[in-house]
Amino acid sequence: MAIIITDECINCGACEPECPNTAIYEGADEWRYNDGTSLEGDVVLPSGKSVNAEEAQEPISDEVYYIAPDKCTECMGFHEEPQCAAVCPVDCCIPDDDNVETEEILLGKQKFMHPDG
Repeated sequence: MAIIITDECINCGACEPECPNTAIYEGADEWRYNDGTSLEGDVVLPSGKSVNAEEAQEPISDEVYYIAPDKCTECMGFHEEPQCAAVCPVDCCIPDDDNVETEEILLGKQKFMHPDG
């Protein structure tokens, strides 16, 4: 499953540089699939969704830092545990029960975004 940032977030920003997928964004900031990944142009995500990797996406939160679930792999393929949760001083980076994914799916997303990694 993806990780979410709850509204207890204090906007300290400690999580953002820790994300190997560049899936964490400051509240109200637009995000892109190609930020920090190898994705370019029109792509079909492992979920089957077609997107343009360079196109700006709507912010998921206007108030606090947020995680783009399509880019979150819970750090699988990079680290033993989600790095956002490891560094969060207020423990607001938690599993997203609405985005449950298997280890196989998470590793597939990681390989899709970082084929040379």
